[in-house]
Amino acid sequence: MKNNAMAMGVRTRIIYGALAIMTIILSMGENTMAQTKSTTVVRNIILVHGGLVDGSGWEGVYKILKKDGYTVSIVQEPTISLPDDAAVTKRVIDGQNGPVILVGHSYGGVVITEAGNDPKVAGLVYVTAFAPDKGESAASLIKSAPPGAPAPPILPPQDGYIFLDKAKFPAFFAADVNPDVASFMADSQRYRGVSRRSAVPSPSRRGGQSQAGSSSLPKTR
Repeated sequence: MKNNAMAMGVRTRIIYGALAIMTIILSMGENTMAQTKSTTVVRNIILVHGGLVDGSGWEGVYKILKKDGYTVSIVQEPTISLPDDAAVTKRVIDGQNGPVILVGHSYGGVVITEAGNDPKVAGLVYVTAFAPDKGESAASLIKSAPPGAPAPPILPPQDGYIFLDKAKFPAFFAADVNPDVASFMADSQRYRGVSRRSAVPSPSRRGGQSQAGSSSLPKTR
């Protein structure tokens, strides 16, 4: 019974997360039509994952958006540098047949800020993500966190890459995820290039920007 309740809680959070994204996308679509006097609605959604994980964490949101008729693509970032991550995201943007909405989680917010300068991008959605302004980076935003905010359990860099403490990973990075899934995520972390933390993107002001603040939504399965 406990496991069933846990699974239901995770599914509920996935649904709320997808609904929040769709509400934002519909609002952006209306704004885009008003600005361009076009009857085109944005149907292409690109999901960008955070650091240390991969795109599979978006699976729950992906399924709901696909079911509702959206064209959904998930970026698999190389996690070495911001320019590399943005370049891969732009390749996915280039493959779309019309305007797109970029959705970023965690460090993915930095990536969509950089890639959002692409002319195909109609809007940006930040889901519990870094939303850097001019001159800001993920590292500078972490340093300026409110007093008492938990610090990421980052282990000392190894050969230019960072990793989160596996024992602390579930509580910090996947607090609302089924414990078995959170444990798997901790054990399947991707080493992340140190340079990504201090990289400063070129903030995009293309289209609309919205924030969805619910914790860990994209990471549920």
